[in-house]
Amino acid sequence: MNLHYIKSFWGSMKTSPLIIIAITVFIDLLGFGIVIPVLPFYAEKYGATGLTVGLLMSSYSFMQLIFSPVWGRLSDQIGRRPIILMSLLGSTISYFIFGMADSLAVLFISRFFAGIFGANISTSQAYISDSTTIEQRAKGMGIIGASFGLGFVLGPLFGGYFSHFGYSVPAFLASAICGINFIFAIFRLPETLNPDLVPSGRNLSIKGIKKIFSFPLLTILIFLTFVITFAFSNLEATFALFTEKKYSFTSVENGYLFGFLGILMAIVQGGLIGILVKKFGEKKLVVAGTFLMIIGMTMIPFAPSFEALLFILVFLALGLGINNPSLSSLISQYTDPHYVGTTMGVSQAMSSLARILGPMYGGFVYDKYGIQYPYIYAGLFLIVAFALSILFLKKTSKNPQNHKHPLVDSR
Repeated sequence: MNLHYIKSFWGSMKTSPLIIIAITVFIDLLGFGIVIPVLPFYAEKYGATGLTVGLLMSSYSFMQLIFSPVWGRLSDQIGRRPIILMSLLGSTISYFIFGMADSLAVLFISRFFAGIFGANISTSQAYISDSTTIEQRAKGMGIIGASFGLGFVLGPLFGGYFSHFGYSVPAFLASAICGINFIFAIFRLPETLNPDLVPSGRNLSIKGIKKIFSFPLLTILIFLTFVITFAFSNLEATFALFTEKKYSFTSVENGYLFGFLGILMAIVQGGLIGILVKKFGEKKLVVAGTFLMIIGMTMIPFAPSFEALLFILVFLALGLGINNPSLSSLISQYTDPHYVGTTMGVSQAMSSLARILGPMYGGFVYDKYGIQYPYIYAGLFLIVAFALSILFLKKTSKNPQNHKHPLVDSR
């Protein structure tokens, strides 16, 4: 009987692209999540400072900054499937190099390669956009977010646990997981790009990027994404060091904390986001989500106990869990269907730029001013994002299709 259900589920996935991309992104992010609690301690083993750890994390995002628009553009031209397959194979190799690292230089090389081949989120978002209606878009983007969340649940937990056997062991595990996912995707990941929506011979150029940013509503949304990601990147780069200083936590306890964040985000993005969007709409949710993040981020350094810290992290996780799919949905709605991958690539490039500057800034502030200041300054940046979200809410009409994407005019 159990075998029958397994066969039925396996067979049903042939016609369920949303399920398949969810599994693909989940396993990809599982590999990414495994190294998060380990990376600062692995780097410290080779003499890294807080700033160096920030630079190490930024190196991953620096390559995503460059390659997210490239993969997004190529996915508009040759399809989503080949880009995702290539990224999975590249991630397999990059994590293997990470596990073999014997110096900071090799760690940086591995993170550069991981960033190049991990720049596939824009393609995954375009995949969701291909497979959903506007009404279902936020829920579909929530699938990506939930996959992120679940990756952060199990990934850091696995990373923290297996770091007992050496810091390289979680990296080899991540490499194996990505390799298995690559094989799975070869046989089960269908193409979703409509051939009629392939832009004929149109390449992404500096002029094209300028046109994207000449569209005020898209500019606000992309800049919102940048500011929110920048603020949260302060936590990603310094949180393990913060808890090590304040609570004497190791990579194991930090793995559990990131797992706790991931569970909350998965609950919001995997189930609640569809209900919330139907009731309030994406625009109001971005305002509410940013406000929750302000509370969560600024209160972290003032938590009087570990239990209080957990309560504060709930606000941060809920805010981020609401914001990510809502912003991605809005960006895809205000984008011409011929250029979904391209525009999502530019959006992800701005997120990557935020992940470059955020960890560097957070590491610098941590070293220079103290362990609490990255979160205080991040809260100030989130206040700017909150003001922008209110501005967007006031400026937009009810129907995003009334607004013409700037690239349409150049065709």
